[in-house]
Amino acid sequence: MELDTTTTSLPVYEALASSVRLNILQLLSRRQMNVRELAEALGLSSAIMTMHVKKLEKARLITTRMAPGNGGVQKICTLSAEKIEITIPASPGPHRQFHKTEVSVGHYTDFELGPSCGIATLEHTIGEYNEPRYFWYPERVQAKMLWFSSGYIEYKVPNFLLGSQIPEELEITFELSTVLPFQPDTDPAGVVFSFNGTRLGEWSGQKYQGPGRGLYTPAWWTDPASQCGLLKTLRINPNGTFMDAKKISGVTIADLPIRDKQWTFRMAVPGKSSSNTGIALFGRGFGNHQQDLLFQLYYSEQKA
Repeated sequence: MELDTTTTSLPVYEALASSVRLNILQLLSRRQMNVRELAEALGLSSAIMTMHVKKLEKARLITTRMAPGNGGVQKICTLSAEKIEITIPASPGPHRQFHKTEVSVGHYTDFELGPSCGIATLEHTIGEYNEPRYFWYPERVQAKMLWFSSGYIEYKVPNFLLGSQIPEELEITFELSTVLPFQPDTDPAGVVFSFNGTRLGEWSGQKYQGPGRGLYTPAWWTDPASQCGLLKTLRINPNGTFMDAKKISGVTIADLPIRDKQWTFRMAVPGKSSSNTGIALFGRGFGNHQQDLLFQLYYSEQKA
C-alpha cells in the first residue's frame, strides 16, 4: 500500500491512530478472526469492535466476509495489507529544467503478447478477452487500461533535448499492477524495462492487496483484482537505475542513447505465455492516479 500526504490517504492514517486498531492488526497477523473473537481478545463489546473493524475496512487494511457460524452468521476479518510506504513531498531545491511528455496508455507502437490479455477504454472493453489481434483495433488509441500475461508492449516518445542541454536524469512514471484481472490469487509478475534496446532492470512486483475500488476507475469495471495499481517511477541518473528508491541495475544515463531523436520504452513479462503471471497498466480515468505514462528528462545548460 502506497500513501502520500494528500487527503486520499487520510482514512489509513485515521485507522492507525488508535491503540485498539493497532492491536487488532497484530491479532489478525497471526490468523483470521471473527468480530466476536476480536472483541473477547481485547475486552470490548461486539458493537464497539464492529466500529473499529469498519474503520480498518474503509482504510483497506483488512477485508471482511460473512460466513456461517454457531447460531447464525459471523463476520470474518482478514489482514489485507502487509506493507505501507509513505511518500513525503520533496523539500524545495534548486529549480530543475526538464522536458515533459505524457503518452496515453493506448498509444503504444508495437507489442508481442499472449493471453490472458485485454484492453479497455473508459466506456467498455475492446473486442474479446484473450485475443491479441484487438490490440491493433483502431479504437485502441482511446484505451486507458490494458493487461497481458507474457510478452511486451512498446511506446515511442519524441526527444526534445537540444544540443546545448546536458541530460542529468530521466524519470518514467506509470501506474502498474503485477496481478492480472480476474486472477487475484496469482503470483506477482516480474517486469523487465528497456530503453532503446538497453535493458534497464527488472522489478519483482507486488502481491494482490485485497478488494477496493480505484478512485477513478469507471463504474462498469467491476473486477476487484484490477481496480488500480501502484504509482511507480523509474529513475535513470549517473548513479544507476532505480525503481522509486530501490536500485535495480547499474545502468546510468550515460549508458543510454539519450540523444536519439526518439525513444522506445518497453515493458516486458519474460517467459512463455502463462496465465499465472502478468501486468495491468492504468491511465487517466482508471486506477488511483490521473495520469498516463509520464516521461521527464531533467537537464542543465552548457556554460558559455
